[in-house]
Amino acid sequence: MRRAVFPGSFDPITLGHYDIIERGLTLFDEVILAIGVNADKKYMFSLEERKQFIEEAFKGEPRIKVMTYKGLTVDFCKKQNAQFILRGLRNPGDFEFEKAIAHTNRKMSEIETVFLLTSSGKSYISSSIVRDVIRNGGDVSGLVPDTVKVKQNE
Repeated sequence: MRRAVFPGSFDPITLGHYDIIERGLTLFDEVILAIGVNADKKYMFSLEERKQFIEEAFKGEPRIKVMTYKGLTVDFCKKQNAQFILRGLRNPGDFEFEKAIAHTNRKMSEIETVFLLTSSGKSYISSSIVRDVIRNGGDVSGLVPDTVKVKQNE
């Protein structure tokens, strides 16, 4: 079985993430959406909310699992018997950042990183932009799956 881990904070999941996940399913038998837990990071959405957004977005897709983890992604991959890490690239800056992480992960393990370019119509979407739109009361309907429930005026 070809299993990939797609790690991220998914705060919140965006249509860019969704694009990479759907296309990843054409390459892998199973994709684990791994929500990383970082105690030093302040999230807009709780871990439970982020997990629920993703589970609802992919309900009915048995090849997707949603899990949370702490620590190194490569250690999580080993525990899940995943041979690949799936990552999306929006721009050259993403590539440089992700390349360094991929080289480090490869040095620590035999796990291979697979990069997919985000579809051109979604390459501008990032979770940080979505959070800014939410903070300012904007409409995020074209940026996130319908399962992302935004509480306005917070």
